[in-house]
This record gives sequence, C-alpha cells and structure tokens, in this order.
Amino acid sequence: MGLYQRWRRLRLPGLQACGLHTAAVPNPPHWLVERLGLFEELWATQVKRVASIAEKEHRTIKIALPGGQKVEAVAWNTTPYQLAQQISSTLANTAVAAQVNGEPYDLERPLETDCDLRFLTFDSAEGKAVFWHSSTHVLGAAAEQLLGAVLCRGPSTECGFYHDFFLGKDRTIRGSELPVLERICQELTAAAQPFRRLEASQDQLRQLFKDNPFKLRLIEEKVTGPTATVYGCGMLVDLCRGPHLRHTGQIGGLKLLTNSSSVWKSSGAPETLQRVSGISFPTAKELRAWEEWRKEAELRDHRRIGKEQELFFFHELSPGSCFFLPRGTKVYNALVSFIRAEYARRGFLEVKTPMLFATKLWELSGHWEHYQEDMFALQSAGSDRPASSQSDHPTSHPTDTLALKPMNCPAHCLMFAHRPRSWRELPLRLADFGALHRAEASGSLGGLTRLRCFQQDDAHIFCAPNQLEAEIRGCLDFLRSVYAVLGFSFRLALSTRPSGFLGEPCLWDQAEQVLQQALEEFGEPWDLNPGDGAFYGPKVSWKLYWTAFDSVFVLFY
Repeated sequence: MGLYQRWRRLRLPGLQACGLHTAAVPNPPHWLVERLGLFEELWATQVKRVASIAEKEHRTIKIALPGGQKVEAVAWNTTPYQLAQQISSTLANTAVAAQVNGEPYDLERPLETDCDLRFLTFDSAEGKAVFWHSSTHVLGAAAEQLLGAVLCRGPSTECGFYHDFFLGKDRTIRGSELPVLERICQELTAAAQPFRRLEASQDQLRQLFKDNPFKLRLIEEKVTGPTATVYGCGMLVDLCRGPHLRHTGQIGGLKLLTNSSSVWKSSGAPETLQRVSGISFPTAKELRAWEEWRKEAELRDHRRIGKEQELFFFHELSPGSCFFLPRGTKVYNALVSFIRAEYARRGFLEVKTPMLFATKLWELSGHWEHYQEDMFALQSAGSDRPASSQSDHPTSHPTDTLALKPMNCPAHCLMFAHRPRSWRELPLRLADFGALHRAEASGSLGGLTRLRCFQQDDAHIFCAPNQLEAEIRGCLDFLRSVYAVLGFSFRLALSTRPSGFLGEPCLWDQAEQVLQQALEEFGEPWDLNPGDGAFYGPKVSWKLYWTAFDSVFVLFY
C-alpha cells in the first residue's frame, strides 16, 4: 500500500466534529515522506545483503532451548519465531521476543550462529518491557499523524509506557485530544503493521532524522559505533535498540492514561516536551480486568485519602511541596518517632545539617556536573559585599552561587571531615531528617511519591573496609524489619557501574562484589540492573509495593 493511501486510511472520521483540526491533514508532511522513502531504500538494500549472506553461509547451526532440548536451524535463515512454531502454536502466539545468549532479540530476525535461545512472553518482566516499548512506538506514530509531533523518547516503564514529543514552544496536549489519539493507536494495532529492524550507518542515521534535532542530539551523544538500529512500523521510523513485537496486531488492548509536560535534559538548552502515558495488554479482556483493578486501587490512592481525611493538601503557589494539616502532622511525627527509635536502637546518631551550600561543594562531590539541572540554585544576597577575614562567617565570593541541597551525602562528608578522626570511632553512623529540594519537572510530580520539597530518613555510614560487609547486612536487615512493620512488600535490584562514573574501576568492582555477596546472603530474590548505578557508586534499589498498581523506588547506596 502506498504512503498516501496509508495516510488516508488512517484518517479517522469525526475529528473535526470533536473540534480537533490538527488531524485534518490532506497529505503527510514532507519530512515524513522523505524519511519513509529513505527507510524503504535502505531496507531493500539490507534485504538483498542478508539474502546474499544466507546463500554464501548456508550451514546448519545448533540451538539450545530451555530444559536441555537442542534443535537444528539454518544460519541467516531460521528465525526464533519459526522455532517457536515448531515447538507449539501457543508459544508462537504468546511469545513477544527472544533472548539469544542472554541478549534481547527480535522473533523475526534470523539466527546467525550456534546459540542458547529463550522465548519471552508478556508474563515475564522482560516480556512486558518489550511489549510496552512496542506500544510506545504505536503512540509515537499516532502523535506524528494527529499532531505533527517531533518525537523525542518513548521508553517502557514498570507499569506501562510513555512518549515524550515536541509540539512547539506554546503548543500543549489537550485532554480532549487523548481519546482521538487513542483511537488512532487502535487503528494502528488493528492494521497489524510489522516492526522492521534496520542497521544504518551514522551518516544514514543523520539523513533519516535530519528534521528531528532531538534525534540528532541522541545520535551525536549515544551512537558510539559505526552503526545503530532503527525500526520501521507503518509510516513510523524511529531510532531504537529494540527488540520489538513481530507486528502491532499483537497489542490486543491499549489505553492512554495521562498527559503532562516534561523537560528535555540532553545537551543544549532545555526544551519543554509533552508526555502522554499509557498501558497495553495482549488481549482486550486483560485490559478490561486492569481497568477494574485500577478502580479499586484508586479507592486506596493516598492523594484521595489525604484529602478526604484532611491529612495534607497541595497548592499551586508551592508546587511539589506538601502542606501537612494537624491530623497529617500527627501521622508524620509518629513515623519520625518510629524511625528515630529504630536509628537509636541500631547505633545511629542523629544530626542536622544546613540546607544551603556553595556550589563549590557540589562541584567537589560531582553533583554539579551530573545533577545540576535537578537542583535549585540562587545567587547569594551578600555576593556584592567584600568578604571579611575578621568574621567567623565571611560572605561569599562575588561569583559564588548557593544551591539547596537535593541530598545529604556531601553535608555528612563535611561533618565527618571537620576534625581528625580515630579508627576507634568507626563505624560512625549519621542520620538526618533535614528537608531536601529537587527541581523535578512538573509533569513528574505525584502526590507524596514525587515532590520538590521532602524529608527522608537519610543516613550515611563511615566505616573501615573490613567493617563494610557487616554494615551492609545490618542495613538490609534494618530496611526489611521496617517494611515488615509498615506492611510493604519489596523487590531488590543491584545497580552497577554506569558510563561517566567517578573513581577507579577496581574500587567499583570491589564495591559491587560486596553488595552482591550481601544480597545473596540476605536470602531475598533480587535482579541485576547493569549500568544503572549512581555516578559515584553502585546501589541496591528497593522497589516497594503497597497496592496492586503503586510502586516506588527507595535507593540505598
């Protein structure tokens, strides 16, 4: 089907009756025509190249399946989907992607050599990630067609997906547009459009996305090898690692949930983006069941309970900050008293630290380089007055900027280093209930789970290397006992060294080994998140659950 025929087929009736004139586009924009045309040319070239390789390297390869079963396949010809069909029609219908030697792999991508093969379904966390990532591509295609959106990023999340896109300086998503956007998504899933994986050179990538400055920045920053992959699906072409579903028809139920704003924080000036989030399932029945569960969860939503029981509220004049009413303050103080008693019982010493620090501290700690955009900074009121060497509190250097602390780590380091320490003082455990401030994007704020001003039971332990394992075990036990009292279930994950890390690799390796050993001895199941550690150290993440749908990450370093 030609491009213009596909475009007309996807134009939905009744859009103008809804008052939405953005969709009444007689023809696709020129950049979409050019991009898709170049993709088709590159795709045809790749198909010929793969066919030539398959002919030259025609040989039998050995495929190891779960359970010890081994089957034969033909290199550069047999696909994981074909092997799934041989195993059972049920597996072929429910598989969303494959893993080849532990790496994510498209079901329709030919196998190249001997390998271990595993199939992913929606029932697994990895399968959900693939399913929802494919769903966000569908949302991106709909946003391009309805809104003329410039796509930025569209990841899967723990409970669905979202897509960020740019509509211009003053254009936002209206709530009335979500149902129409959802209908276009449903049209795209009904069309069962295949996902096609294309390997492109850096020059080809820049040509494909020459009209998208956000993708060009990503290519410049993220594409370090000679090639990267893009995926085509219908009229959509997007930079993506994959893998994806075989086709959009595997998405049986899709619903868009919210629209909000977000911020593009790559290199260059920040840009305000529009974010649309959604959820999807293999069948419409599963979506309907989720909607029923969601109604039940909303009855237990803490924001609803806080309002009805007069515990707390939020106000537009202090966005992202909570006003605790008298009843809520009683609950808050009870929680603080509970944690304070636990700290004392476990040998922690409570301290108080300032809220404002010169940016020199954050530069020294590395936070200014890695976290500056998430911090509130202000010029010192006395910066135009000369510093006095006679004063105990000299004024700042004229060029100094002050920043509200977003975390307590550097302040506690200053406290530890303010005088010489003896090994007899170790381990030194410091606890702090001070207020923290983070410049969260307005679209990411969510009740008490994501705020710009908040207090946390934050603590740091200074210890000798030979005390490290015992201290980590103590912290894990501390957290488990507290969550048991509060009725939380949790899931652990070890996040390891990211790109752009600080420090020596050998120290990172030692720290990761100690954390891994502690997790294995702890006895609770845990996952590995490679490259997701903080820039200054690996971390153990605690994902807490308090209803069927709500979860939050609590990070322990």
